[in-house]
Amino acid sequence: MTVFDDLVGQEQAAQVLRRAAAAGAEALAGGRGAGMTHAWLFTGPPGSGRSQAAQAFAAALLCTDQGCGHCDMCHQVAIGSHPDVEVVRPQGLSYSVKQTRELVLRASGAPTLGRWRVILFEDADRATEAAANALLKAIEEPPPRTVWLLCAPSPDDMVITIRSRCRVVNLRTPSTAAIAHLLATRDSVPPETAEFAARATRGHIERARRLALDDEARRRRQAVLSLPRTLTGLGECVEAAERLVKTSSEDAEEATAHLNEAETSELRKIYGEGSTGKGLNKGLVRGGAGAMKELEDRQKSRATRIKRDSLDLALLDLVAYYRDVLAVQFGAQVELSGEDLRADLEALARASTPEDTLRRIDAIMLCRERLAANVNPQIAVEAMTLSLWRRV
Repeated sequence: MTVFDDLVGQEQAAQVLRRAAAAGAEALAGGRGAGMTHAWLFTGPPGSGRSQAAQAFAAALLCTDQGCGHCDMCHQVAIGSHPDVEVVRPQGLSYSVKQTRELVLRASGAPTLGRWRVILFEDADRATEAAANALLKAIEEPPPRTVWLLCAPSPDDMVITIRSRCRVVNLRTPSTAAIAHLLATRDSVPPETAEFAARATRGHIERARRLALDDEARRRRQAVLSLPRTLTGLGECVEAAERLVKTSSEDAEEATAHLNEAETSELRKIYGEGSTGKGLNKGLVRGGAGAMKELEDRQKSRATRIKRDSLDLALLDLVAYYRDVLAVQFGAQVELSGEDLRADLEALARASTPEDTLRRIDAIMLCRERLAANVNPQIAVEAMTLSLWRRV
């Protein structure tokens, strides 16, 4: 079993990466290494496994057997402890030019173990314009054995100057059957539950795993998809919007509370908070106040991002719901992500027209655009629920 065997439904991409890893080994041995390059861009829809593919490729580059999956090198990459692999996960709404310059400086070092120095940059599309320019310079003139692995939803999400210097690996949405098989074999999920989760999440591997294993995740999905039934008047629309935004806020708080506490505690220890004695450096303590403020700002930005991401996923669930309604209205023989809600789908399909359904999908997509433009979430979602209720 190799590191590429874990890439669900990505056989074509895995083949490309295997050949590139072999070319990389050839280059290290003094050969031509055709097919290996210093900058890669992994793209694909959410949940397709962009980061997993990049991680597998990193392991293949650092493994003497090109990704055997069982050696120390492969294991270290998998658990995030390999000294020559740096994984960058933007925590806030954006990745700043200061952070990028620090990253570029770290990337300029030589490999510790003599093969490659790999920078795996998840959500690289979150880099600001100034950060992208700083990153471009590093990609244009990289050290001999530094490899950049950038991840973004689509090539268009990266500035063209960076995109043109990367080899693009396009990942596709895994099939329902492939994800269901993964859940059943790797996570011991009952086949019926595995198929439900895979179908409901439309090819998003991690969301499917969470939906299959977490009762609370299934409850929240049910609450989101019951929203169309509750939109019977102006007051109900406002209440529904409030519930949706509140749920997203609770998700963000749950996801960040433990992490925030650990980060704050660690920083306080570093700056000697609570320590006493003549040897305590007062300047160090004063510096801790600034560092604490910077940490709090980062944590607040991360919480905002998680809240928006959670809300966006809920909106995508609603888009899928109305897409299913449209499929029922046209009698299309396609797989419904909300097959478990077929009675509701059919009732709404009879009570409205395809034009109504398309208008509602447009309203949800407009809400997503407004949220991306920093419109107040409560206002944006209220406008959406009103559009879902009204018929033109």
